[in-house]
Amino acid sequence: MGIYSDIARNSFWKQNPILGQVLGLCPTLAITTTFINSFSLGLATTLVMAMSNFAVSALRAFIPFEVRIPIFILIIAALVTVVDLAMNAWLHDLYLVLGIFIPLIVTNCIVLARVEAYAAKNPVAASTWDGAMMGLGLTAVLSVLGLVREFLGQGTLLSGIEMIVNGARAIQVLPDDYPGFMIAILPPGAFFIVGLLIASKNWLDARANERARARLVAHAPA
Repeated sequence: MGIYSDIARNSFWKQNPILGQVLGLCPTLAITTTFINSFSLGLATTLVMAMSNFAVSALRAFIPFEVRIPIFILIIAALVTVVDLAMNAWLHDLYLVLGIFIPLIVTNCIVLARVEAYAAKNPVAASTWDGAMMGLGLTAVLSVLGLVREFLGQGTLLSGIEMIVNGARAIQVLPDDYPGFMIAILPPGAFFIVGLLIASKNWLDARANERARARLVAHAPA
């Protein structure tokens, strides 16, 4: 269990795809205008990452080293196609909103990088857990970003929830005549917010390191 807790901490926080590695900024800046869009794309990516890590780890002994990257891409593309068709069938309205960003999961460097760096070298269970945790770390950041951008830009929460839950409605937090903070909806606004989130993570990590050093000093022999 210690191994899996270390994987979760490393994948979700230390090497977070956005806050730690600054990868996948194209969908991050473009699709996170609302919480529902952000959360849905994050979950779709998480599903692909977990399944692709599972498949590559299970097949790694049979994949020739020289052609591993094309095979990895074929595996990821097949899994993305499954997710794409499933969303088209069961969540069609949401599928239309997310549009090209679902197929573009294939080209997301986060997915291929994790398959190459971890799944191709580690057992199935650990690789699947790593992919899931890395995807959930991505989903968490996308969700926070979408929540902030939607609130500042539209004054609402859960806009688009009716695409998932029939009869549900968005929550109008700010007055109906709220003009909206337009830069929050535009990609530059997302860029600024991502920068603040990265700075917050670095600040929290620095504080944690200082506390760890203080504990070492306190328990050091005289």
